[in-house]
Amino acid sequence: MSAIVRRIIGTAKAPAAIGPYSQAVLVDRTMYISGQLGMDPSTGQIVPGGVTAEARQALANMGEILKTAGCDYNNVVKTTVLLADINDFNGVNDVYKQFFRSHFPARAAYQVAALPRGGRVEIEAVAVLGPIADASS
Repeated sequence: MSAIVRRIIGTAKAPAAIGPYSQAVLVDRTMYISGQLGMDPSTGQIVPGGVTAEARQALANMGEILKTAGCDYNNVVKTTVLLADINDFNGVNDVYKQFFRSHFPARAAYQVAALPRGGRVEIEAVAVLGPIADASS
C-alpha cells in the first residue's frame, strides 16, 4: 500500500501558530485549516473593532492560507465557527457571507467559554484542493 502524503501548509501572511500546531495540514487533496482568530499577522494581536472586525480578519487570514495551498474560499467545504457570545452570530454571518458568496460550506457554530488571546470569534475549515465542479440538482 502506498503512503498517504501529508504536507504542512504555512504562510507568514497569516498569524503564526500560538501553540504546537500547524496553520494547516494537507492530506492528499483535503486541507485541514486550524482555527483562525482575528489576529493581525504582523503584530500577533487581536484586531480592534469588536467581533465583526475579528471575523473579517480571521477569514482574511484563512484566505492567505488557502492561497498558499493554491486554492480559495470556493474550495472550503466545511467550517466551524466558535463564538465567545452566541449573540454575535448574526454579526459574524454578515461578515461570513462577504467571503463565502455561494455554494456555502457546511458549518457548525458554537458558543464557547473562552477563546485564546481573549478573541471573540475563531473559525476553522476543511477545504479540498483542485477544481470544483458543482453537480446540478
